[in-house]
Amino acid sequence: MSRIFSSAEPGPQLTWTAMFCYVYSILAVPDYVETFSEELAISSPRIPITRNQDLFRRAVEVGRTLVRLHTFGERLQSPNDSPSQVSRGRTRCIQGVPSTREGYPETFSYDLEQETLYVGMGVFRPVPNSVWQFSVSGLPVLQSWLSYRMKNGAGRSSSALDEIRPEQWTARLTQDLLELLWILEQTTAAFAQLGSLLRMIASHEVFCAEDLP
Repeated sequence: MSRIFSSAEPGPQLTWTAMFCYVYSILAVPDYVETFSEELAISSPRIPITRNQDLFRRAVEVGRTLVRLHTFGERLQSPNDSPSQVSRGRTRCIQGVPSTREGYPETFSYDLEQETLYVGMGVFRPVPNSVWQFSVSGLPVLQSWLSYRMKNGAGRSSSALDEIRPEQWTARLTQDLLELLWILEQTTAAFAQLGSLLRMIASHEVFCAEDLP
């Protein structure tokens, strides 16, 4: 793809990767649906591509971060990232989940005031309410993840394989949970940044379809 920004200053190179990251950043943020709810009710999603080089760069940067997060570090890594590495967030395991059969968690709960997640006897904090409430198409991500990993599981059983359940909580499960918490923590932080960025993009001049190569 060629450069489409015309300016005295050098513009960003519009590569396929950059364009994908830009589109991902726009469509991922909840503010997109809220801002264009009327248009989405009668048409398929349309992407406002800003003519402002700085706004474009910023959206690409945040989009790249989100893609890396949402693929658990497997895509679009930065030079300093280790393969498949999820950047550590603020949440820590304060008290581990017992690794015994008797200690396998049957329930989980959340304390809003203390920003604390309880998984059986395990304790994780701080867990912001934005992470606890985070949902995709109405599905609460963290709560769904935990429900399927409780002792009795969740969802409908479609075969005898569904009856095969873990007998012990493992260190790998704790690490998986921490990585999910870190991903959601960083995702909600990026969404807050993208909300204001989307409003700026919508208020600036954008490209029309005939302007694009």
